[in-house]
Amino acid sequence: MLRLSHLCSLLLGVSFLLMPGTWAHAHDPAGDPSVVLKTPGLVAFWTFDEGPGQVRNSIAPDGDYPLAEVNGPIARANQGPYSGHSIDFNGKQYLQLDYEKTGKLNISGPDAQVSMFAVVRIIDLRQSRTIAGMWSEGKGRNDDSGTRQYALLMNMPTYGGPNQLVPHISSEGGVTRRADGSAFPWCADYAATKRKVPEEQWCTLAFTYDGKYVTAYINGTYEKRELDPKKDRRDDRYFTQEGPDGKDRGMNPYYHGRGIFQYDPEKHAESKPDGGSDFTVGARYAVGSFLREATKGKFGGLAVFDRALSDEEIMALHQSANVDALNAAEGK
Repeated sequence: MLRLSHLCSLLLGVSFLLMPGTWAHAHDPAGDPSVVLKTPGLVAFWTFDEGPGQVRNSIAPDGDYPLAEVNGPIARANQGPYSGHSIDFNGKQYLQLDYEKTGKLNISGPDAQVSMFAVVRIIDLRQSRTIAGMWSEGKGRNDDSGTRQYALLMNMPTYGGPNQLVPHISSEGGVTRRADGSAFPWCADYAATKRKVPEEQWCTLAFTYDGKYVTAYINGTYEKRELDPKKDRRDDRYFTQEGPDGKDRGMNPYYHGRGIFQYDPEKHAESKPDGGSDFTVGARYAVGSFLREATKGKFGGLAVFDRALSDEEIMALHQSANVDALNAAEGK
């Protein structure tokens, strides 16, 4: 029979393992989901506690936003920041919520703001990868039929974002257009971090859009990045002269003051016949396929907000994930 003093010691030991900043066993949540749930503007928050074959539901109060598996059951890992588990993408599967069911996730319009926060362990960034968003690109170069809105993406070398975090905002849905209406071959509107996205380690990735600037964060930190037109492949006048007051748009933050594309089934019936973009996690429709740039790695938490969070709020979310504990457990 355990003596009272021994029982108290055991309970204190368990409490210590679950404290932020300490190592936790697999299945034990390393972080604190209440920080995310209490952050104003929260639309949806997935902790990926469900097993293979189940929809993944948001635990935020505004709705469950059930994400359905595409291409079969997706594995669950016994480690994660908020539920003790995470979803484990293999690059051949993803999660999807149909456009008609996106509700408050359908953040759009000239005055729209959005933020996204993710706790992930990414592997293999040799090509472009997707965290999440409402981002349907169409069939490829010079295709203007896309219905892009917002997305948190990785590795976009075309305009200076190789292996970096590159959150996108689109006002056109299709390709980016200069002030005179002339078109780029792709959507060119994204911020790009100084640092590369960490691979094979838990980290937090986030972005905010306040109606003017897109700002990217890695592990809770924003690092200002100035535009280098030649190095960043952004020497077009759109980048160098069509920013605020006729100046450049920057890199991080990146100036994009034209709002978020809003799909209209009547207005866009002919130009965008495939309809509005679904909300997807782990993949996006690009170059005619969802799987061409699907992600490999674990997702332990994903949150979407309908406002631009502050630097302090992004750091608080990062700290709530306790990625140091996750990485320590990963190495055991």
